[in-house]
Amino acid sequence: MVAPVVIVLAVLVLYPLGYGFYLSLTNANEANVARDIGAFHAPATYEMVGLDNYWSILSGADGDFYPRLTWTIVWTVSCVALHIAIGMGLALLLNRKMRAKLLYRALLILPWAVPAFVGVFAWRLMLNSQYGVFNEMITAVGLPAQNWLATPFAQKVAVIMVNVWIGVPFNMVALLGGLQSIPKELYEASEMDGASPWQRFVNVTLPGLRPVTNTVVLLGCIWTFNMFAVIYLLLGQNTTGEADILVTFAFRKAFTGVSDYSGAATYGIVILALLLAFSTFYRRRQLKTEQA
Repeated sequence: MVAPVVIVLAVLVLYPLGYGFYLSLTNANEANVARDIGAFHAPATYEMVGLDNYWSILSGADGDFYPRLTWTIVWTVSCVALHIAIGMGLALLLNRKMRAKLLYRALLILPWAVPAFVGVFAWRLMLNSQYGVFNEMITAVGLPAQNWLATPFAQKVAVIMVNVWIGVPFNMVALLGGLQSIPKELYEASEMDGASPWQRFVNVTLPGLRPVTNTVVLLGCIWTFNMFAVIYLLLGQNTTGEADILVTFAFRKAFTGVSDYSGAATYGIVILALLLAFSTFYRRRQLKTEQA
């Protein structure tokens, strides 16, 4: 009964991971990998180089890893913080009694229900410098049109904005479920003790949401750290490169220019190691907090 699952995992996960690790130990690139030349198949000429690729990245010799890592951390922290903050605010609003609550909930979940590539392409059209709706709105009030995706800063702001729009619904739904699981008796008791709304939020709501928040933060960090689709689909080939996070930079490293497959594979293994280290540290810290 377990064999089918093991086989699927081996084919779809373990083999690509193992082959990627193998490539990271070589000097494979477009110039020396096996390829078809007419009716003949040229043999592979790449060789094993050991840990040279890892040393080149971690020592900073390649000149790309640490700038990309810094921006990836800023991107992840910014997006996750906004996801939690906005999701919390919307969840608190939807947890109150109001008219048309189901309609509001459906509208707020819509960005999550729409396929990511559809939402990203819609934003790309809205941010277009020639016929985008954003420029239509600002020119209608007499302001000059802007090239929203032209400069590194504008590109970074744009990708954060789009990723927040996509990610908020999940956080809102998760936190709303957590809010509804908090016993109402706790709020009634704190209100009878004279606690203010802010004190009830700090001393009742936040502790009650801790299990959900811990999971949401962990998942959000992992997903956002590897959020390939938003950056690649929004910026395409017109990016300045400054808005590339580690995973999109690794993709461009493999499939543009000299096609450095070994370098891209090394980036992939390093990304995996970073996320495993973060997840392990985060979970252990949370366990210590819960036990205390």
